[in-house]
Amino acid sequence: MASLGHGLPDDQSPQAVESWLLHFPHAKPQFTKLHFFLNNILNKDPPASTPVAKANTTDSNPDTSFGLVRVIDAPLTEQSLTDQPGAKVIGYCQGMYTFAAQEERATLMTLNFVFTDGPFQGSTLSIFGRNLVTAKYREFSIIGGSGCFRMAQGLGTASTYYRDPVMGDILEMSLAFYRYTLPGDHSN
Repeated sequence: MASLGHGLPDDQSPQAVESWLLHFPHAKPQFTKLHFFLNNILNKDPPASTPVAKANTTDSNPDTSFGLVRVIDAPLTEQSLTDQPGAKVIGYCQGMYTFAAQEERATLMTLNFVFTDGPFQGSTLSIFGRNLVTAKYREFSIIGGSGCFRMAQGLGTASTYYRDPVMGDILEMSLAFYRYTLPGDHSN
């Protein structure tokens, strides 16, 4: 499968995807590391994340926000927006996170990292995991992807780079995962 030059196979039809999967036993794992910043900026219009649901008891437990669900569409950048306000946007974090612990501030993250620039433009990584907000490092699973990240699997860590109750949070993201290339596929 050739590439259009933006990280995606030329043909993403059902037949082409099926063909890719049939050839998957011959795919070679390729270890990949990515590093970027997730900028969950709240004091802009529109904010990077917004609440969409909450339990009747959420307001009575402000330490954990248990039951609060937020959707997110936050820019991913090469540098932190606090250090470099015009930092290059390489994609977006899109999905939702739910405050899911009653005894501590922790979320369940269901996210896609959607790459819009650079060598992985048009590809996505799917993220699932727990985020204990107060921990220095939080590990999460990379459970799949699309484009040149088809069948990706691995781990990532998030650490709080900057936190402000009004402005929002900036997370430093480090990902290590395997993605797969078919023999003769030079699109990755």
